[in-house]
Amino acid sequence: MRQAPRKDVFAGLTVAVAALPLSIGFGVASGLGARAGLVTAVVAGCLAAVFGGARLQITGPSGVLAVVLAPIAQAHGASGVLTTGLLTGTMLLGLSLVRASRYMRCVPTPVVKGFILGAAVVIIAQQVPPALGRHVPHGEAVAASAVGAVSGFCTDPDWPALCITLGTLAVSLLGARLRPALPFPLLAVAAATVVATAAHLPLARIGHLPTGLPDPSPGFLAAGEILALLPTAATLTVLIALESLMTAAAADALSGGERHDGQRVLFGQGLANLAVPFFGGVAATGTVCRTAINVRSGAVSRLAALTNAAVVALVVLVAAPLVAAVPLAALAGVLIATATRMIDVAALRALGRVGRGQAAIAALTGALTLTVDLVTAVLTGTALAVVLALRTVTATARVEEVWVPVQGDPTTGTGPSPAASPEARIVVHRFAGPLLFTTADRVLRPVFPSPGRAVILDLERVTGLDTTAILALAEVIDRHLRRGAVVHLSGVSDPHRAHLDALGVLAALPPGALFTTAAEAVAHARARLLPVTSTPREAPSAPPQT
Repeated sequence: MRQAPRKDVFAGLTVAVAALPLSIGFGVASGLGARAGLVTAVVAGCLAAVFGGARLQITGPSGVLAVVLAPIAQAHGASGVLTTGLLTGTMLLGLSLVRASRYMRCVPTPVVKGFILGAAVVIIAQQVPPALGRHVPHGEAVAASAVGAVSGFCTDPDWPALCITLGTLAVSLLGARLRPALPFPLLAVAAATVVATAAHLPLARIGHLPTGLPDPSPGFLAAGEILALLPTAATLTVLIALESLMTAAAADALSGGERHDGQRVLFGQGLANLAVPFFGGVAATGTVCRTAINVRSGAVSRLAALTNAAVVALVVLVAAPLVAAVPLAALAGVLIATATRMIDVAALRALGRVGRGQAAIAALTGALTLTVDLVTAVLTGTALAVVLALRTVTATARVEEVWVPVQGDPTTGTGPSPAASPEARIVVHRFAGPLLFTTADRVLRPVFPSPGRAVILDLERVTGLDTTAILALAEVIDRHLRRGAVVHLSGVSDPHRAHLDALGVLAALPPGALFTTAAEAVAHARARLLPVTSTPREAPSAPPQT
């Protein structure tokens, strides 16, 4: 932290200026109000900066998490949101202890992209009522409240609210495009607040904010609702872990010389989310936008993130009356701009080019996020991604049939040889790919009617073998043994050997029927069949007597 303190302080100030309206807005969007967002930026930002594994990462409330928490606030109240955050922090600490950062990259990308798309649409829909000067009825669905707000605006328009929203939206989007280093969202909110106050516009405001940070208290804990909140807490845990690790990787790429510690990233996020509910804050995560601003502003150490938290705390302690005058319509414009930038159009187009299945997963996840709920969207998208991946993998499973004559040229051919009848030949079945419950019937069906005198089952190129396939393989072996054929097994790896032995397949084979390669199995089969298939020579005639 002593390497370049001036750069770090300047970067922290820049991030705080840009993050202040976002923290307030996401606190409001989560259902606990502006104060909860500010407290989260202070407490979670400070703890993650000190104990996290990415020095340049900025932690705070985010729009994606607000989408998850808003339904919890409506259904369970503030105690449900805070209890969910406590459970999330505990799970994140558990993930750090088991070093789960190595496996978080296995989350299907279409599911993540689809959820982010759906979350962006949900944020926009949530901000439609305040953007049009309408009150949101408690417990009403997001899409229904947006449609109702539009219908009410058509009947009784509130032009001041719409103009303030459009103004802050335009300034935020154009400013981010023209001069990304300047805090245009904060400037837009400040200008909208001045205009609304000077013109005495009848706009809904954030309202009174208590000064100072609340004393930590465990009184929020709703023990009777823990089981009902566990699915949402698990979803939050995955999202926070994934977003934080992705943000840390982005910070490494932007800085060029950093290398984050994934285990410590999860530990810092877990500790932050474990502590922030006691202060009345919402769940937090590493944020890509604020982290990118921090890196681009010249930050070199954790001092920048600590400066950001200190500036936000100063606002809570000193400038709360100024924040209370901010119009909700101005925050709506900033949040809509943020949600618009969340949509990665290039990534969605890339998914469409990869295949219809990938694009369908993203679209379905986004649609379910908007119309149903987050847990259903993530679970459905992940299940569909697993089915698609399983279908892609199992499509590679195949079997190749090779006939080998018992006598003559030992060179194998890929088709039946007209030189000998099937009963006088050796058939080699070369399996490749995964032999699973989805492929066992299709791949093993051609093996049952093989009429060869000897049957060799080569498993050298088999990548996976489950119980269904093993039992089907045992049925194949049993059928050929009962008709009197010579059956050999070759190319069995050690893990597959253990599974075959456990299910009794190796015990059903005759002694000496297991070989390392198919060539060894063919040679042994020829040695066994040659005395049977060879034609005995005629006895030499007796020499003439003299």
